[in-house]
Amino acid sequence: TNPLLLALLVAVAGYVVATHRADAPWSRSYTAFVKLALAVLLLRMAFATVLGSPIPGSHTIVTLPELPLPHWAHGVRFGGRVTAEGLVFALYDGLKLATLLVCVGAANALANPARLLKSLPAALYEVGVAVVVAMTFAPHLVADVRRLRAARRLRGRPDRGLRGLAQVVLPVLEGALERSVALAAAMDARGYGRGAEVAPGVRRTTAALTLGGLLGVCAGTYGVLTAEGGSYGLPVLLAGLALALAGLWLGGRRSPRTRYRPDEWGPRAWLVSASGAAVAGLLVTAAVYEPSALHPGVVPLTAPALPLWPAGAVLLGLLPAFTVPAPPRGSLTAPAPPTLEEPA
Repeated sequence: TNPLLLALLVAVAGYVVATHRADAPWSRSYTAFVKLALAVLLLRMAFATVLGSPIPGSHTIVTLPELPLPHWAHGVRFGGRVTAEGLVFALYDGLKLATLLVCVGAANALANPARLLKSLPAALYEVGVAVVVAMTFAPHLVADVRRLRAARRLRGRPDRGLRGLAQVVLPVLEGALERSVALAAAMDARGYGRGAEVAPGVRRTTAALTLGGLLGVCAGTYGVLTAEGGSYGLPVLLAGLALALAGLWLGGRRSPRTRYRPDEWGPRAWLVSASGAAVAGLLVTAAVYEPSALHPGVVPLTAPALPLWPAGAVLLGLLPAFTVPAPPRGSLTAPAPPTLEEPA
């Protein structure tokens, strides 16, 4: 919840997006995620102002008219005293969620859905298709809304407010439905969903390994996160991961797949992956050894300090901006989804 570290995370993610965002449809959704993050932050501050905060404070900013509530709403208030400590706590809490949304938006703007789909194991191919289509659905909606609003402005019609929104929603949903039907027909014509003949014993073994592995991952995660399960948590988690991976490997035998121009995992890919893993690992380590630096207190109200080596760990996220060449502007990094009119 340190606002300085969170702001640094937002700045790092925004810089990488600004330097390496392509002109693909999914790359234009970053602004929408930033606006959503700002809306979440403002909404959290508004709730803290109107409904109060659980943090006690002595620095009163303003006293709002308080609405009396019945006895069964004990502990809840509407209006009343607004303190600086409560607002700062709400700011830290809302900024944490806003930063998470910005980082998700950065990943959504930079990741190529087609390359993600090709990188999935065969056992998760059908699930991957659904996830990738869902990931590309939001950016296409954003692009459709912008296109329709621009068309309405050119025609001299209102494009803002409830009236303009109501007249834009229906064409957007209609276009999304037509796109999904065309994509489904094109995928069916190209053989998506085909399955190979697998022996019944292999299917049962795959189901048992996958289910047992997922249960082991859940139990191991619970053990790692609780003090009572410190002795068995990590071994059970590792065993569950091994069983789940074995189940995925066996499950891939029922999905015959061929790869056209498979992605090469080169030094730049290792640097990008290592930079993200290093930021995560170093911040987790900082949360263990310097918890007060990452979670500044609000009672008493003090200015947060910027811890140096966690800030340096966050700056490692800038490594992809300097090691990966920026995509050329004006060209897509991947072809658009096929339609019925386009040959394979």
